[in-house]
Amino acid sequence: MPGRPRNPEADAAILAAALDLLLERGIEATSIEQVARRAGVTRATVYRRFPDKTRLLIAAMEAAYGNPPASPEIRDIEHLVTGWAHALADAGGRRLLRRLYGATDDLPELAAAYRARFGEHRDDARRKVLEQARDRGQLPAGTDPALLLDLLTGAVWQHLASRPDTTTPADAEAYLRAVLHQAGYRPERGEEDAT
Repeated sequence: MPGRPRNPEADAAILAAALDLLLERGIEATSIEQVARRAGVTRATVYRRFPDKTRLLIAAMEAAYGNPPASPEIRDIEHLVTGWAHALADAGGRRLLRRLYGATDDLPELAAAYRARFGEHRDDARRKVLEQARDRGQLPAGTDPALLLDLLTGAVWQHLASRPDTTTPADAEAYLRAVLHQAGYRPERGEEDAT
């Protein structure tokens, strides 16, 4: 005999509550009981959908990021810089990334799920763009795309840790361009203005 159908409103309330608590309090201070209370459901309702906190937080993270393409299309460095700058200017996204980064020690499964679902494919696309820029002469001939991506990623994390959450896309873009300039990036004439 089939059970009652799941209530999509309860599902959404649970995921929203989990995300809000994660952002407000961090991983260690977020519990199934608190999520249930904030969502207005019982703990049993949460446990029927998510057998543990890790799976609940992974689902909340996935809901927050939506359903991006498995392999994002990044046309060139200009497109890469613009996209990253907009991501860095999203205050909620900044807080979520800091929480996920902090999860590496406390809940490594959550950090691994983020990397597998959202990080690896984006990194592959970013490396490819950097390689193409090197091959076009926009980056020095000896540039290692993987190492440059590590440097850019480190710069992004530094920005997340040291800049205010009120950063604008223009501020974030100027920062990323300065990092790329130090790495030897020279856009083709007029390319910066075309994006």
